[in-house]
Amino acid sequence: MPDLIDKRDRATLFRSRLAQAMAQRGMSQAALARATRADRSTVSALLAAGVRLPNAQLAADCAASLGVSCDWLLGLTDHPEPVAELLAASVRLTEAPRALFDAEMIQWHREAAGYKIRHVPATLPDMLKTPEVVAWEYADHLGRSADQAVAAFEAQLDWMRSARSDYEIAMPLHEITAFAQGSGYWTGLPIEARRAQMDRLIALTDALYPALRIYLFDAHSVFSSPVTIFGPHLAALYLGRHYIAFRDPERVQSIVHHFDWLVRAAPFGVRGVIDHLSALRARMDQ
Repeated sequence: MPDLIDKRDRATLFRSRLAQAMAQRGMSQAALARATRADRSTVSALLAAGVRLPNAQLAADCAASLGVSCDWLLGLTDHPEPVAELLAASVRLTEAPRALFDAEMIQWHREAAGYKIRHVPATLPDMLKTPEVVAWEYADHLGRSADQAVAAFEAQLDWMRSARSDYEIAMPLHEITAFAQGSGYWTGLPIEARRAQMDRLIALTDALYPALRIYLFDAHSVFSSPVTIFGPHLAALYLGRHYIAFRDPERVQSIVHHFDWLVRAAPFGVRGVIDHLSALRARMDQ
């Protein structure tokens, strides 16, 4: 049960926050009285020392006139922004390109410099793909050329090589198995391209450790939609045509816990991944 605030303390807090909001808006007592259609003496009384608190109507009118939350004025929250503004700032639906190398996504990587970036890719991690796989996968969807997509993914890889951020990538086992077999989503991708991609994936997984750590989870036990977590401040859930970006710490932390759950349940983690990838690669030559 939340702690109750003494009326005298709430009145003091209301008076302080009302004066703060008026100062920030440059609003005088007379202007606030006009905006709320209250007597100037009533507004003056609210700002005077004592235990005077407004009724619900006046509190709501003051909050609306000053562009703040009524709950904040009354000490029920520490966030002065109205709920609608908080939601707009913390959750945003943004159109996503087929290949996620748009300027905003790149900027998110830059903002997360020094933090761990956690990623569940939609297929294979874009920055680890060969040019042939990029061209095959995105040729029909890219507004820009495949060469530009490859350059953007290479820039992301260089960013990781510079040790600006650590990357943890969790992939479902069935995705990498389907790739090695050329089945499902990967039907039609030539075996030569798949061999070269598997060689590149193995080489980079080995060379970039520990800055890059890959885990393979079993989707029969755990499951995840494509998502990227940029440190403690942002998580982007990929939907296909759009992604949902979360910035409020509580939701970001919940998605971090989700990713950690995938890692804990993964039968192949860090060094074991290379052995599994190598075994799949060997079967591709049979």
